[in-house]
Amino acid sequence: MRQTLQLLVLLLLLSHGYSYAQASKISGRITNATNEPLIGVSIVVSGTTQGTTSDVDGNYTLTAADDASLVFSYVGYVSQTVAVKGRSSINIIMAVDNKQLGEVVVTALGIKKDERKIGYSVTKVDGGALSVARETNVATSLQGRVAGLNVGSTSGGPGSAARLNIRGVTSFSGTSQPLIVINGVPMDNTVRGSSGEWGGADLGDGISNINPDDIETMTVLKGSTASALYGARAANGVIQITTKSGLRNKTTIEYNTNYQLDHAVDNRNFQTVYGQGSQGLRPTDQASAIISGNTAWGQKLDGAPTVGIDGQTHPYSLAGDNFHQFYRTGTSWTNTVAVSGGGEKGNYRLSLSNLDNNSILRNSGLSRRTATFTTAYDLTKKLSFNLSLNYIDQEDKNRPQLSDSPLNANNILFLSPNIDQSILQPGYDVNKNGLETAWNSDSYATNPWFVVNQYVNNLSRKRLIGVVSAKYAFTDFLSLMARTGYDYSSDRRFNVTPYGTLYSSAGEGGLDNLTLGTRLEMNSDALLSFNKQFTQDITVSASVGGNYRYNRFESSRLYGGQFIVPYLYTPTNLRNRNLEYQFTELVTPSAYYTADFTYKFLTLSTTGRYDRFSTLPNGNRSIFTPSVSGSFVFSDLLQSSVLSYGKLRASYAKTSGEPANPYQTNFYYNIGNPINGTPRASFDSRLPNANLRPFSLREFEVGTELRFFNGRIGVDVAYFDRQTNGEIVGASTSVASGFESRSVNLGATRNRGVEALLTVVPIKRGSFTWTSSLNFTKLKNEVLDIDQSATPTPLQTGTYRPMNANISIVKGLPIAQIMAYDYKRDASGNIIVGANGVPLRGNLTPMGSGIANLYGGWNNDFNYHGVNLSFLVDFRFNNKILSATEYYSYVRGQNQATLNGRETGVVATGVTETGAQNNVSVPAYIYYPQLAANVSTLSVLDGSFIKFRQVVLGYTFNQSVLSHTPFQDITLSLVGRNLFTILKHTDNIDPENTISPLVAYAGVEGGSLPFARTYGVTLNVKFK
Repeated sequence: MRQTLQLLVLLLLLSHGYSYAQASKISGRITNATNEPLIGVSIVVSGTTQGTTSDVDGNYTLTAADDASLVFSYVGYVSQTVAVKGRSSINIIMAVDNKQLGEVVVTALGIKKDERKIGYSVTKVDGGALSVARETNVATSLQGRVAGLNVGSTSGGPGSAARLNIRGVTSFSGTSQPLIVINGVPMDNTVRGSSGEWGGADLGDGISNINPDDIETMTVLKGSTASALYGARAANGVIQITTKSGLRNKTTIEYNTNYQLDHAVDNRNFQTVYGQGSQGLRPTDQASAIISGNTAWGQKLDGAPTVGIDGQTHPYSLAGDNFHQFYRTGTSWTNTVAVSGGGEKGNYRLSLSNLDNNSILRNSGLSRRTATFTTAYDLTKKLSFNLSLNYIDQEDKNRPQLSDSPLNANNILFLSPNIDQSILQPGYDVNKNGLETAWNSDSYATNPWFVVNQYVNNLSRKRLIGVVSAKYAFTDFLSLMARTGYDYSSDRRFNVTPYGTLYSSAGEGGLDNLTLGTRLEMNSDALLSFNKQFTQDITVSASVGGNYRYNRFESSRLYGGQFIVPYLYTPTNLRNRNLEYQFTELVTPSAYYTADFTYKFLTLSTTGRYDRFSTLPNGNRSIFTPSVSGSFVFSDLLQSSVLSYGKLRASYAKTSGEPANPYQTNFYYNIGNPINGTPRASFDSRLPNANLRPFSLREFEVGTELRFFNGRIGVDVAYFDRQTNGEIVGASTSVASGFESRSVNLGATRNRGVEALLTVVPIKRGSFTWTSSLNFTKLKNEVLDIDQSATPTPLQTGTYRPMNANISIVKGLPIAQIMAYDYKRDASGNIIVGANGVPLRGNLTPMGSGIANLYGGWNNDFNYHGVNLSFLVDFRFNNKILSATEYYSYVRGQNQATLNGRETGVVATGVTETGAQNNVSVPAYIYYPQLAANVSTLSVLDGSFIKFRQVVLGYTFNQSVLSHTPFQDITLSLVGRNLFTILKHTDNIDPENTISPLVAYAGVEGGSLPFARTYGVTLNVKFK
């Protein structure tokens, strides 16, 4: 027995020694020729799937047998195979492979491709550029960074929706937004609410919920070939978000904090010579003071005691800084903690984030809590598993009203110049049961302090975005992937016209919205992939798969008027109540393929997708959309010391689109609220069309990528030509038919243009590097057809509150054309003046598009040891603004132009209808309001600008300083956003102040929050 035990112990020791000899722990560092660490280098034990990747410092650790070999591979570098030979430390210096300069790019369906093989334009933005100086909507951080991408934002407070257009607008209305994809699966990016000519609030979009700290990269797939595999929703391009993941065999704890201050910018240049009043006189009592609270048709400011809107006397002189006393300094504080790591078989990352934001408008802001978890695990040598979960809990407090005046606090901008805004406080009379304090002649122009103290417009959202996938590798070249993406959001909106609001019935307010809504977007797909290198020169990659999309929206709204008990905002406290219910559901099954054939330096690619839309009639609901592209790396044929890399690319694609809304092919009745117990029903005013079919978009693209002097100079240029046909529009019809419009496939648009990116490294000497890049896009957008008639009528899509101009679709002109009334002129071009001495209204004239056709940005990055300085300048040209602010500044006597003729009257330059020279003198307070109403071209402004968009000054502490601390890395950055405007042509507004992200209202301005200048600090800490 004793001998047996001794033998067992000996065998255990031998086996231990054998296993120890067979599997040793190996570590090392991987750098390039200049001793810079290489991040993400793949290290694999030869002949196995066992491996790891290098971390941010180029370090790696793994276990391998003493007689094994390690394969080190990295895109753009020569792969190396190194024998272990019993060593525990192996450091590697990798050499650049001039024939493999491309990087890995995530393309459609999450498929990773070598950039060399891609035959269309793709731009990747590093997530770090979006999280240091941040916006509450990460999409707006892309401004000026990507050629071909035009980014606009609504001036509606934190978390407002963004208008993203890639290579021009293709939709007559809607948003023309690209598809947003997270980790290979589409997410819902619906604009939850926006304002129009009658007011409203911007309620954000889907991408505004995403935490920038969780983003690894954002990849913009610009052309139709790039996005064709996603089908209809990607007709306007794709923005792919890849979230961060952990590194195998390394545990990292990271803390990121960002604190920012927002200062409202006063862009007005109103006159300050004349004060409040009417007909050239100052107020003489409280009633006349209230009537003129937002007009400046009084006398010259002289400091004399004058009755104010509070009934007290005040000096008739210029008040203090009302603007900055009313708007506060907004604050935004984000804290994110992330733990990541993994072992030999997998990795994980868990992050928790909290954002607290206070808007520049008092009593308004948002809070957002985000939890994100990702993991990847090799269940077996052949089967791997991936999971990504993102949970968002967001609370928006008092989303500001925009555009029209009711409950819009931004009317403070029109306060008469001699009135101190403090006398409007608190905005209500406690002795009159909280009745709003009047401050002008229009009860619908709400007291701004009443809004900030009493208004309720809250929105909460709970959202879960999940992606789960599994991949089985049958062989090293054949695999099957199955994936499901789930995006579920639950929204609650609570919106109240407060008790005491002057314009409400009996001043008792009302419940505007108690709305509960849910939206589900689910995509399930399977993909069989083949990737094999047959010879040293020939490689074939192909995939075939299918997708099943299911989308459902359901909403219940309770609303009603007149609260019985003051300030008790509950449904049971209403004198009358109404219910509204909405439900939509759509399904799209699809099948697709993609194939790449590579011979040395030449790659030919093709894709195809078949969609069947439930939103269209049975006979017309299917469409096949193909694409083909080619890539030719001609630099492989050259031996040049100047040209490091050269590629030509070309592509052609057809994509499709379905109606923006379902249920347009049949009659559907709406059940309304009963009248005295009698049920009530109605149907849509749009005539349904049982012959609708998917519209199509065809695009051709050709481009080149060039790099010179080992990458010191880089050029990426593309020309594109894309045309939409059969767009589904609402064409007018005779009201005698019982309908106002009908849904038809008649719309056609064309976008042609050039986009370019120039990247230069002017200085790279020692530890100092300066990298500069300039991108720009020039495009021509044209409406080819509206309704196929010989003389088509412009299709009006939106307008602004003064209602004397509009946004329209005009054949032969760019989309979002501003139509305004010009001066009436005679045959010689002279302005015709009416008998009342005011110029007459002429024709409704196209004034230009609300969407720019030339835009881009200039990025610069300076690095010296641990110091980094970067700045971004962006620009936008050739767009027009339909400005309500400009209109009201004329009507209310606040525009600088209204100073002319104050004392003498205005004699308009022009002729009468008989041809005689006009000599009628008109008082200024009559002339300018009538002029602005007649001639709305006065309200059309040039929206071009150049802005100093962002600056970051950061310092990364030296590793030697941190060697005896628990910190691996510490980076401290000072940040600034929207610091100043270099060039603009608008005297009284910021050219980016708009009311809606929808194309239907592109260029419309008025009643928005002021633009804000942001200063902040960001601290990023990684623990060992």
